[in-house]
Amino acid sequence: MFKNLIVYRIGEGWSASASQLEAELAKARFVPCGASQQKSTGWVEPRGEAHGPLVEVVGGQWVLRLMSEQRVVPGSVVKRRTEEIAEQIEKQTGRKPGKKQTKELKEQALLELLPMAFTKQSGLSVWLSPKDRLLVLDCGSQSRADEVVTLLVKALDGLSLSLIQTEMSPAVAMAHWLGTGEPPYQFSIDRECELKSPDEMKSVVRYARHPLDTDEVKQHIQAGKVPTRVALTWRDRLSFVLTEALQLKKLSFQDVVFEGAAAQSAGSKADKAEAFEADVAISTGELVQMIPDLLEALGGEALTMASVGTLKPEPASGVAASAAPVARPTHPHPAADHAPPWDV
Repeated sequence: MFKNLIVYRIGEGWSASASQLEAELAKARFVPCGASQQKSTGWVEPRGEAHGPLVEVVGGQWVLRLMSEQRVVPGSVVKRRTEEIAEQIEKQTGRKPGKKQTKELKEQALLELLPMAFTKQSGLSVWLSPKDRLLVLDCGSQSRADEVVTLLVKALDGLSLSLIQTEMSPAVAMAHWLGTGEPPYQFSIDRECELKSPDEMKSVVRYARHPLDTDEVKQHIQAGKVPTRVALTWRDRLSFVLTEALQLKKLSFQDVVFEGAAAQSAGSKADKAEAFEADVAISTGELVQMIPDLLEALGGEALTMASVGTLKPEPASGVAASAAPVARPTHPHPAADHAPPWDV
């Protein structure tokens, strides 16, 4: 269900119900692009069933799905059409269009070509865990995540979100794990990583399907190369690649996680409904345990006063705005012999 993760903390004080969320998202349902529309974004049914709910609630977890559609017109085609129009104008008037007019011609060319362009759709899963105050996006880029956060904050009155930060940067932690060969508590290091030089050379070393507990890797770390990606497995149940930006990529659940699940890819509507609910329940059930362990491995969640978007009223002139600090998880620290070294 999830392939990439970017995790946010939901600000305290927001307590909308699933039905309230449903009503707000219904105002922004997905509608395919019109003939002259370049992009359309809106909410669709997570189960993929027409006229179904936009908010699916499974075991206290809320799942949404955002759909985007874009008409794709190659830049070279727009350029060629712009030049054709410019040539026609030059023949008729005896003068070449200037910069300003050329820009207008480019917009005209795009509008002419849009109705003939193919459309491309992409979906994105959104998971809210109200009890844990987590918002998780199945997203591979921060810019895309920012778009989703903006849509949610505009739609939901009083919602504030902050990108989760940790006391220790992922790069520092990953350097220690690779340099010492000691993985964090509850995790093991897999066979993929990327190391970058911080100097002007910006040299890169990548390992794929390769042991990382070698002298060669340690020498790269000692020479100052910084890990930007490291593959990890949590409790032999869930694998992913951790990035320097605290994003999780290539998320993969081990077979043991879904053993005994009644999920089926085909069959009656009842079978499909059970498969969807099993997928959501198992996936979120694993992730809601793994995320605190990962934050703990990185020194715990950092207190922050910054929130990403809020619909709270602007403060009066001269009055500073304040946001409630994000609380740290209260799960216990790992055993001392596995604890990360804070003096790295």
